[in-house]
Amino acid sequence: MSFWQLLSTSFVQNAFWAVTVVALAGGAVGYFVVLRRQAFAAHAVGHIGFAGAAGAVLLGLSPIFGLLVFCLGAGLVIGAAGAELDDRDAVVGVTLTAALGLGVLFISLYRGYANATYSILFGQILGVSSSDLRLVALLSVLVGLAVSVVFRPLLFASVDAQSAAARGLSVRAMSLVFMSLLAVTTAVAVQVVGVLLVFSLLVAPAAAAEVLTSRPLDALIGSMGLALLSGWVGLFLAVGVGGPVSFWITALASLAYLLARLRAGALARRARQPA
Repeated sequence: MSFWQLLSTSFVQNAFWAVTVVALAGGAVGYFVVLRRQAFAAHAVGHIGFAGAAGAVLLGLSPIFGLLVFCLGAGLVIGAAGAELDDRDAVVGVTLTAALGLGVLFISLYRGYANATYSILFGQILGVSSSDLRLVALLSVLVGLAVSVVFRPLLFASVDAQSAAARGLSVRAMSLVFMSLLAVTTAVAVQVVGVLLVFSLLVAPAAAAEVLTSRPLDALIGSMGLALLSGWVGLFLAVGVGGPVSFWITALASLAYLLARLRAGALARRARQPA
């Protein structure tokens, strides 16, 4: 089958639309992950979701429902108990440890095929069904709408929490909102790149965009654009060249960050040169 014939198949088209909506949601939420310096929380939520997905597989349910339950639960716990910077890492670490223990238990009790757990860890975007696509698209659209609604207050609380609190904005409420958005985005992004690589899709494009511009709205749009570009090109390379889709997406997202850092370094050296 030729490359163009592969692109016309239903499973590749489902993968294309899934990558599109997940990249847009991941790029939007990922910007706030980088801005709030909560990359560890983003990393932890994905691994916590693994326990929920493993539990859902054990019960014969769709992994995405387990991902949503555990990711949302972890997000609310971290957002409520770890709103302050001093205790955030401790809350994230304890929650992650407990969830990983449950994940090990669920995997040890599971007697089915290993493909189910493999897809959770590394993603299986080419295996997304039409029903899964509809659910992923719905959740991604809801995340995008929520980000557009809370963009200004969440940006204020993320940049200067003390001033935001002094103006009457609840920093804890914004933390809960952010962690809930992160949890839902992580649950849908796992369908594309898996638990082990979801961190790169959420952080790398946003980190590259933050290096390229200091304007919040431009950085948000840039993060979504880089995530989308990494997803599209990664999918086409996987179909045309071969290899896991998750590898290509994460490699391209990481490459975008590397190029952004090199560009920023070159501009800084040029600015230091005498006229």
